[in-house]
Amino acid sequence: MPVEITWWGHATCTVEDSNTRVLTDPLFARRLAHLRRRRGALPPPGAWHADVVLVSHLHADHLHLPSLARLAPGTRLLVPRGAPRAVPGLRRLAGLRVTEVVPGDRVEVGPLVVRAVSARHDGRRLPVGPQRSPALGYVVEGEARTYFAGDTGLFESMAEEVGPADVALLPVGGWGPYLGEGHLDAGRAARALGRLAPRSAVPVHYGTYWPIGMDAVRPHEFHAPGEEFVRLAAVHAPEVAVHRLGHGESVRLEVAR
Repeated sequence: MPVEITWWGHATCTVEDSNTRVLTDPLFARRLAHLRRRRGALPPPGAWHADVVLVSHLHADHLHLPSLARLAPGTRLLVPRGAPRAVPGLRRLAGLRVTEVVPGDRVEVGPLVVRAVSARHDGRRLPVGPQRSPALGYVVEGEARTYFAGDTGLFESMAEEVGPADVALLPVGGWGPYLGEGHLDAGRAARALGRLAPRSAVPVHYGTYWPIGMDAVRPHEFHAPGEEFVRLAAVHAPEVAVHRLGHGESVRLEVAR
């Protein structure tokens, strides 16, 4: 049975596996603070439907309360432990079934098992303040094993924690002209791909949002990461099929067992 991956932009993807829909870091906004969506139409209402939603960390472009408010009542929501305390607005989304997780936790969602794994990223809600919640990645285990990295830097135990994977959704850029610590650019993502060695990969977290008024500042950091990842992945992980999707595009991947 195939798994289908749809990239809606930034870190927002739908993973359909075993007739179950998984949505990652939903961001359905045309503008977020100083960022505006520069490429790709907003995801249609059908993108809001999911059986489970995975939030990787508390930054507002990954835990976006107005986008979470669009989810249907009863939707399962996995968040890093401590998120409702750090982001009180989460507690007002009374219709969602919120589960707090840390690396190593496993959550059953119908026929799927979702496993939380580590990420190397600043998980705070704001740039300053206490570190209350870990940044996470997730492995969705069903017909396929799909690794959603969230936002992370490259770290030594990544492949060991993730384990065998069929598909990797890897961030390859950001939303500004410079990437700080705890991020993958195209080169680091390609090296991560070589360590993870999945069958397929989809680059995400690039080419969607950019700071207002900074269109001319290092524009290659907005436009180029996807193509650069494809090029470098062919060097570091030539056996991996890389699918560079456009916004709203999908790929169906056959999984052999």
